[in-house]
Amino acid sequence: MTMNPAYDMTYRVEHFERGRPHRVRSVDQRIGGRGINVTRVLNQLGRYARATGFSDHSFAAAAELEMPVDFVHALPWVRRTVVISESDDGTATALWEPGARISDPHAVDQLRVRVSGLLSDTGGLVIAGSLPGGVDVSLPAELARLAVAAGVPTICDVDGAALELAAGVPGVILMPNTHELERLTGRPTRTIPDILAAVDPLIANGVGAVIVTRGGLGMVAITPDRAWSAALPEPLAGNPTGAGDAAAAAVIASLAVTREPDWPTLLADAIAISAAAVVIPVAGEIDRGLRDRLAPTVRVTELEVVRARS
Repeated sequence: MTMNPAYDMTYRVEHFERGRPHRVRSVDQRIGGRGINVTRVLNQLGRYARATGFSDHSFAAAAELEMPVDFVHALPWVRRTVVISESDDGTATALWEPGARISDPHAVDQLRVRVSGLLSDTGGLVIAGSLPGGVDVSLPAELARLAVAAGVPTICDVDGAALELAAGVPGVILMPNTHELERLTGRPTRTIPDILAAVDPLIANGVGAVIVTRGGLGMVAITPDRAWSAALPEPLAGNPTGAGDAAAAAVIASLAVTREPDWPTLLADAIAISAAAVVIPVAGEIDRGLRDRLAPTVRVTELEVVRARS
C-alpha cells in the first residue's frame, strides 16, 4: 500500500558538489513510492502482488502497465522524488517532494472499502511510506488493525506519528530504521543492546515483531521470544534508496507462506535481497543472481533477550 506515490527521478553524475552546475550523464524516470517498490520486488521474486493506495489517473494508468493495481483516484497530482547518484563512489542524495493534498472527503472511506475487499484473498500486507496531506496519521494503524484482525500478516513501514500509532496495533510487524526507532521510543539506537532496550516496550505492548534496518550494518529482528542480528561480512556500495523496500518484500513473502517462519533463514534472505537492491541504480529492482550468491554468506547471530519486568 502506497498512500503517497511518486515519480522517481534518478540523475547520474560523476561527482556531485553543492553550489555548482553539473552535467547529468543519464536520467531514469519510473513510477515509485515505497509500496510500489515492495510490489515490484515481490513480482520479481515470483510472488503475485497488487499495489493499492491513492493516486491520480495518470499514475494509476502508468502503474497498470507494469503490475496489478487497485488505486483510489484521489490525488490531484503525484509528486516526484529525485535521487542524484554519483558514479565515482556510489553516493546517492535524495530530494523528496511532500506530495499533493487529498481534498475528497470520501477518499479514505473508499480506501477502507478497497482494503476490506482485498483481505480475504491476501497472504500479506505492507503499508509503507509517507502520507499525503489531508489524510489522518491514524489511517495506517487503522488499516493494519483491520488486516491483523482478518489474520493477514501486516508490516507497517511508516514514520513519525503514524509509526507511533501503528505500534499500538497488537500483532503488527514494524520495520523502522534506527533513526525512526529512536524518534519513536526516545531511546538511543547506536548499538545492538540499545536497539534491544528500545524495542522491549513495543514487544511488551503487543507488537508481533520489530525488524530494525541498520543500513550497511544489517538488521536486528526481535520477536516476543527471541532476537537475532544479521549482516553481510562486508556491506556493498551503491544506491540504498530501495533497500528497505526490498527487505520488506522479502519479509512479507516469507510470512505469507507461514506465520511462524524460520527467522534466521528469513533474515538471511532479507539481507541478501536488500543488498541485491543496493547495487541497482534505481529503487524497486534487485539483482536476483547476486541475491542467490549472497544469501549463504549472511551472518545471523541469535541474541540474548532479557525482558524488563513490569
